[in-house]
Amino acid sequence: MNPDYLDPINALNMPEMADTTFATDFLIRAKEGVRNTAIALTETASPDARALLRNQLRQGIAMHQEISDLMMRKKWFHPYELNEQYQLDQLSANNTVMIGQMNLFPEDTGRKGLFDRTPDEHIRGNQA
Repeated sequence: MNPDYLDPINALNMPEMADTTFATDFLIRAKEGVRNTAIALTETASPDARALLRNQLRQGIAMHQEISDLMMRKKWFHPYELNEQYQLDQLSANNTVMIGQMNLFPEDTGRKGLFDRTPDEHIRGNQA
């Protein structure tokens, strides 16, 4: 692995990896929404609130299905091919470890020399 995170070679395939990550997170959030709505539905006594929650539950399930279908079409999710899904999960875990090992915060964090003047140089006298 190239430890220089500013090197453009490290950005190779990054948009696709970001899209995959965002879609996976969206799928997880949709699933959580369906679960939470179903729980709320079982705890609600008001007929009007139950009708509202049933409608919201249907919409949540439909959204989860749309996200799943998109991810399967893009080959980002393989719910019926466990070997392929396992390989994707391993790749994701390896990428996470590699990103975690990058030196994103170098020891020298001084900002001297990055600016053409001091912040309050333009103000005269004691106004600063």
